[in-house]
Amino acid sequence: MLWVKSLHIVFVASWFAGLFYLPRIFVNLAMVPADSVAERERLLLMARKLLRFTTILAVPALAFGFWLWLGYGIGRGPGNGWLHAKLAVVVLVLIYHHACGVLLKKFQRGESRRGHVWFRWFNEAPVLLLLVAVVLVVVKPF
Repeated sequence: MLWVKSLHIVFVASWFAGLFYLPRIFVNLAMVPADSVAERERLLLMARKLLRFTTILAVPALAFGFWLWLGYGIGRGPGNGWLHAKLAVVVLVLIYHHACGVLLKKFQRGESRRGHVWFRWFNEAPVLLLLVAVVLVVVKPF
């Protein structure tokens, strides 16, 4: 199980790396002048590739997490409220990941109306979600 746990950690870290960087590309896209078509297209290409790669990384992260849940039987019985809270965080991360895809499609269609400041704040969400998930797993507060 230590191999599974190790792979889970590596894939989660890699998934989050993509979720940390993709909104930074959105910040840059929101700041691109209207007449800078080449810069916009380059950033869109980067965002599409990063979203695809990040999505691929999410699959084994979730699969290894599920394997750990089955293998350890965590969540059964008293004192495992932390796991339910962590699973709620995972759902929020999946929603955030999906929202990144929606935002990218809006940029591709030229429909994004949000400014770079909004995307800077949006970029902070995965940091907070990762912090909460790590505290729940390590501290197991409830």
